Amino acid sequence: MINIITDSTADLGTEISDEFQLKVIPLSVTIGGNVFRDGEDISQKELFALVEKHGELPKTAAPALGEFIKMFDQPGDSVFIGISSKLSATIQNARLAADSFPPGKVRVIDSLNLSTGVGLLALRAAELRDRGLSLDQIEKELLDSVSKLRSSFVIDTMEYLYKGGRCTALQAIAGSVLKIHPIIEVNHTGALGVKEKAHGTLKKGFQRLLDDFEEHLPEIDRGRVFVTHTCVDETGVQFLVSNIGRIAAPKDVRVTKAGSVISSHCGPGTAGILYFVN
Repeated sequence: MINIITDSTADLGTEISDEFQLKVIPLSVTIGGNVFRDGEDISQKELFALVEKHGELPKTAAPALGEFIKMFDQPGDSVFIGISSKLSATIQNARLAADSFPPGKVRVIDSLNLSTGVGLLALRAAELRDRGLSLDQIEKELLDSVSKLRSSFVIDTMEYLYKGGRCTALQAIAGSVLKIHPIIEVNHTGALGVKEKAHGTLKKGFQRLLDDFEEHLPEIDRGRVFVTHTCVDETGVQFLVSNIGRIAAPKDVRVTKAGSVISSHCGPGTAGILYFVN
């Protein structure tokens, strides 16, 4: 028996996690003196309302060592896929916990990614398990797949980047006045960077995401594509989904809402396209 475990920043939601028989360990967010378990205790809208009320971003935290030990202490071997070690202490804590068990019982995979980039790896792990691959084979396939992930997001408001210390007040004001929407990508080291800046409406930012997606069409793995967002309206989501279908006709396009940890750093109106390349 092989357990496939991921963390809540994979942004898969209960329905997809149950469908693929995944176990999920939550990160946490703290705001207004209250601690919430990511993906369990608070919705996007509730989170953004609290940010508005308190005028500050939540503090996010990795699962504690003891939580990982409890999760790993179950029958069978386990594969854990977590958020990039460049963005969180989650992988570090998971590795420390894995050392409490016999060598090889728990394999820890650093996704070098976030959100449904992590989720894509977790679903691939579940499918490999269901095909009967061994623990060693699953680990090798996942390590080979990490460099094939592509994740980019367009951000509606620069307020959260400013509050999180990722841009200056001047940049935030200029971005608001000029209607600049940064397009953020996860680079090969697992860190975040600004890929480009879309000007005008948020829809134009979505179009730039789609243009970039189409430019990479020859190398895209058309098996599965995720659209993950924070409080984007249905029209915006469907604009992305329908155009992804037109451009690439993937076998499986999934839409998910980002959890409270990812939402804490990017703010409302963010949407991303995440996929594998061949």
